[in-house]
Amino acid sequence: MLFERDTVLHSWCRQADWSAPTVVGGAGARIHTADGRSILDMSSLAECCNLGHQHPKIVAAIREQAQKLCFVTSSWGAEPRARLAELLLEKSGFAGGRVFFTLGGADANENAVKFARQAQGLPRGRIIARDRSYHGATYATMALSGDSRTRHQVDREAFGVLHALPPYAYRCPFGSATAEECSSRAAAHVGELIDKHQDVAGVLMEPNAGTNGIVAPPNYWPALREQTRGRNVYLIADEVMSGFGRCGEWFAWQRYGEEGRPDLMTLAKGLTGAHLPLGAVVLSAGISQRLEREMLYTGLTYCGHPLACAAGVAAIEAYVDENLIERSRSLGALMLERLKAMQAKHSIIGDVRGGDGLFAVIELVRDRGTRESPSAWPASPDALKHLVRDALQRDVSFAIRGNLILLAPPLVIAESELGDALTLLDELLAAVQF
Repeated sequence: MLFERDTVLHSWCRQADWSAPTVVGGAGARIHTADGRSILDMSSLAECCNLGHQHPKIVAAIREQAQKLCFVTSSWGAEPRARLAELLLEKSGFAGGRVFFTLGGADANENAVKFARQAQGLPRGRIIARDRSYHGATYATMALSGDSRTRHQVDREAFGVLHALPPYAYRCPFGSATAEECSSRAAAHVGELIDKHQDVAGVLMEPNAGTNGIVAPPNYWPALREQTRGRNVYLIADEVMSGFGRCGEWFAWQRYGEEGRPDLMTLAKGLTGAHLPLGAVVLSAGISQRLEREMLYTGLTYCGHPLACAAGVAAIEAYVDENLIERSRSLGALMLERLKAMQAKHSIIGDVRGGDGLFAVIELVRDRGTRESPSAWPASPDALKHLVRDALQRDVSFAIRGNLILLAPPLVIAESELGDALTLLDELLAAVQF
């Protein structure tokens, strides 16, 4: 048998560098490898296994649906598709809206942009996204993303994309003295871009969690909503990573109540807990009504695939039955408290942010006073790579990007497992030198 490293193109890496254990199973917050190890997953793999690995209710739902109906196109009805759409509209409070199903987050974001432009009557209307953001790796979503890794591959202006400066309070691009001021200026900056260009159809932003490591201060999202609503520009919330309890709410924007409600939102990852590929765009009643009698020139063969939708229904039921949204909120607060204590101990921790749910970012610096980064973004310093390697040797998997440690364990993680992983992280950080 040929080795996987010789036959598969793996994403986001140099193929010559790829070397990873083979995963053969999992349970709860742990993955099981072919060599008999049980590894604690502190990142939910790609921040998507919110329900842990091999959740029995979802596995059972997939099996049951497979015995009844594996596939039908969206030209025909499917019971799990209808039920999942109903549940999503209910949990988001988008009464009278509609749901468009996709295969994942990138195509959800692409289609959300299509819908915003069509509903605005601006087929080539501009979309404002954020510098240092991530919305996918298709050409259109690379244009939308403010990602230095892919910027050279695409002309964002050709895709009608404008990039706004981010509410990165720790390194505020506006030179603001406080987090609140940085957020206010970043939101106002979006309003200024809308006023300048006049043909903006929508604004696409991540409300909270993202691998870019920027968690906007609490006043940003409501201020952004005010800027867009006052100018009749649609606000699209990219909840691909931040949804389904990751940030302590069903959807991160709900932290701000009706004041923060977007016009559209995009979903994936936690939608099925990654048990099957599925994405979605949830549209408000107003946008749905605008599109009601217009031809929709978009589609995917596997739109609303019955197996994936059955997994989505079971996932939502699991979040409810196991009180996982509330659990994420309470465990996230405990995690943040532990991380703040580490920050007080280790001078290499410049900032800790997040903690609304089981998502937090540790930003490492060479010097806390100057906030000098130990590496140029998005490269990771060798010392941080060594930390990840040492943790894995002790059966804990941490995720990093650049000078950041990204913590996003499954919402089902045992409190003792979380505590043990944080104790290990504390120990390993003590040995890091830049």
